[in-house]
Amino acid sequence: MSNVVSVKRFKQFPQLMWILLFGSFITRGSYYMVWPFLAVMLYEKFALSATHVGLILSSAAVIAVLVSFVGSALSDRIGRHQLMYASGILYIISFSLLAQVSTIAGYALVITLCSIATALWRPLTSALIGDIIDDKATRELAMQSLYFVVNVGCAVGPMLGLWMGLTGEQSSFYITAVAFAFLLALLWWGFHQHRKIEKIEPVIAKVTENNEDTASLATQSQSQPSSKTKVKGKGQAAAGNQIIKVLIADKLLQCLIFANILCMFIYAQMDSSLIQYLTRAKVPDVLELISAMIFTNALVIISTQFLLLKLMANLSLISRIQIGLVLLMCSQIWLAVNPLTLFWGWIGAIVVMSLAETILFPTMNVHIDRLAPDHLRGAYFGAASFYEFGYAIAPLGGGIILDNLGGPWLFFIAAALTLIVMYLYSILDKMPRPDFVELDKLKEQGI
Repeated sequence: MSNVVSVKRFKQFPQLMWILLFGSFITRGSYYMVWPFLAVMLYEKFALSATHVGLILSSAAVIAVLVSFVGSALSDRIGRHQLMYASGILYIISFSLLAQVSTIAGYALVITLCSIATALWRPLTSALIGDIIDDKATRELAMQSLYFVVNVGCAVGPMLGLWMGLTGEQSSFYITAVAFAFLLALLWWGFHQHRKIEKIEPVIAKVTENNEDTASLATQSQSQPSSKTKVKGKGQAAAGNQIIKVLIADKLLQCLIFANILCMFIYAQMDSSLIQYLTRAKVPDVLELISAMIFTNALVIISTQFLLLKLMANLSLISRIQIGLVLLMCSQIWLAVNPLTLFWGWIGAIVVMSLAETILFPTMNVHIDRLAPDHLRGAYFGAASFYEFGYAIAPLGGGIILDNLGGPWLFFIAAALTLIVMYLYSILDKMPRPDFVELDKLKEQGI
């Protein structure tokens, strides 16, 4: 684990991984160039209240989470790349429609389609990384790299949109549609090249080794599922009813999902309730403060992610997550006690919260990857999409607390919830899990 971050490991990334990284950068950059201003568009066009806008976004998020779970589990059976093509096409259609829609009902429908496409794409990408990279340390670096480029896109996109004068322009949603069309073309080429490499590797092995043992091993590897099979997720796919039984039996996974739903609920207060709190409290220069917090969040993640990964390389995943949770709790307490007029105090709290995010979010993906059996990786990442329920209910839950108890109590409660998450992570190892070896034997026997 001490050599997770190294040039050697970057060189081990297959070509398809570099396509995913580049594609994630351009699609996330174009996405955040326009999506953050959607609420502004809805307010300016229809004079909707914040509650109404939140209801539209939250409803879309809840529906997307449910669809994501089903779709990701299905990817283990019909193939990862087929479902990625489908979700990419849904992206293109929904964002093109979003550039043209003119009614409230139309916006609600198209926003739901966009949310479904997003919720499908993320776990599919994470599962695909597990399919194409066998080495655990290299796979962890790949997931960390994906999280890094996504955040670079999130930082560059809004600034580029502002510089290009696209802020708040409905037609700018076409940019995201074009970006995804380009990514789908790259993926089609990448999957094609990946198949070609898998076909010639056994031949190269025979020529270079030129002995019977090597030839025998090469023949055996041809008779086994190749990484092409792995990418498509067929040969080892489990039946739908077996997937449900396994997920129900995996109490560790259930405990983990509940813990991370709470974690996402806490973190999402920065995106919704904190902004409402600052606005209602009439904090001086609130727009400049909000912009500074968003920029600080992205800057901290980009500048510290790989440094923190290197520093924590010798720690277990659970230990890293616990450290991240301590930082998250400290940030919530800081937000609760910070004077309203102390500008740099808010920035300091966001720095601490961003450090927590940098540790927690990519490590959560790696944790799921370590827990998931190969033939159920898509189902497990799909189940992990239930984390998004925390994001979905955060605006509503935070708003209720704000209206009844006020801003400081909101963040004190969030800090208390962090303690619950820390406890749940501390008991994970005690949770029962299915016997995957025995399940595979029963499957082979047709039971």
